[in-house]
Amino acid sequence: MDKLTISHGVTDRFLRYVKIDTQSDPASKVYPTTEKQKDLGRVLVKELHDIGITDAELDDFGLVYATIPANTNKNVPVICFCSHMDTSPDSSGTNVKPIIHKNYNGKDIILPDDKTQIISPKDHPDLLAQIGNDIITASGTTLLGADNKSGVAAIMDAAEFLMKNPQIPHGKIRILFTVDEEVGKGVDNVNLKRLGADFAYTIDGETLGSIENETFSADGATVTIKGISSHPGFAKGKLINSIKITGDIIAALPKKSLSPETTEKRQGFIHPVSVQGIAESSTITFILRDFDNDGLADKGKKLKEIVNKVMSKYPKASAEVKIFEQYRNMKQVLDKCPQVTDYAIAAIQRARIKPKKQSIRGGTDGSRLSLMGLPCPNIFAGEHAFHSKHEWVSVQDMEKAAETLIHLAMIWEEKSKK
Repeated sequence: MDKLTISHGVTDRFLRYVKIDTQSDPASKVYPTTEKQKDLGRVLVKELHDIGITDAELDDFGLVYATIPANTNKNVPVICFCSHMDTSPDSSGTNVKPIIHKNYNGKDIILPDDKTQIISPKDHPDLLAQIGNDIITASGTTLLGADNKSGVAAIMDAAEFLMKNPQIPHGKIRILFTVDEEVGKGVDNVNLKRLGADFAYTIDGETLGSIENETFSADGATVTIKGISSHPGFAKGKLINSIKITGDIIAALPKKSLSPETTEKRQGFIHPVSVQGIAESSTITFILRDFDNDGLADKGKKLKEIVNKVMSKYPKASAEVKIFEQYRNMKQVLDKCPQVTDYAIAAIQRARIKPKKQSIRGGTDGSRLSLMGLPCPNIFAGEHAFHSKHEWVSVQDMEKAAETLIHLAMIWEEKSKK
């Protein structure tokens, strides 16, 4: 069965979800990092109950678990569809006002609440593939939240279709909605035994048809500089200002390579993301990225070399470099079970879309789930310009994401034995 007749509700769902502020907080020490993420979780649990999924629940960590029961006698592996509910702390998620731009004409989109915010095909060339489609943006003062509420909406749309159409054969499907993905804690408290899935898919990708089975490998790093404080009026020959040393370290980073602004495709980087300090002590926080684990180790070695070279000019000061693991390239896991990606490609094709197998210059919940033992590639959700006021999504792409999930459930059943 290649062609499905689906009455989509994904747009209405999406418009509801983005109005709920679910921004996560990297400075918070609790989980979830913001209680307001649970506001969306409660809405989703109610909607899941409304479509007949009786075991949907929100746990104490803000995670939503639910089951679409199997309706086949075949022994089908349990698959999981996963998206995250939180939005990025990089731009406000409060009072989001979504706007549908129907029948997009290929021209600049000027956002009404701040007309200096212009979404142009010159900066967002993927818009040119959307002419005639319906584009949803925010109003200009906030992000939209398509990352990843477009994925949430697609999963909900597919779940409702499967529950209402028992003639469509499929195995047991688990649904997981996570919190705090944007601050790197999305699966910290996921109970894999409770989830009970054999394979999973995050629905958190960008361009129509994309299927991603590779992410960066990622480390974090902190460089802590200890200077010597002194009253500035009597500081000659005594003061060693850690803030100035911090500036020297940042200035010593490569200018034409190894940074996000100078790399693309499979090139990695060393990226300072925050600085805190006073004269006596300062800390620089870095993220290190590479698709290859050896390359990632080289980035850590390079950072230490830069710090040591700068510190050689300040013999009375000291610096400590700490490097810690964040996540690893999920490809090393997914290569051992190629059917997980292959079935997703087949589902995309059945939805009459050209598959685009890609690598992610970033990470998803699937990166960590894969390394935790749950192989988990990433499927498109149609979101673009993440974490910014220019964020946008195509209605038609969200609908195709939902259709792809339905086909994917069917393919797993077809490929399984009685």
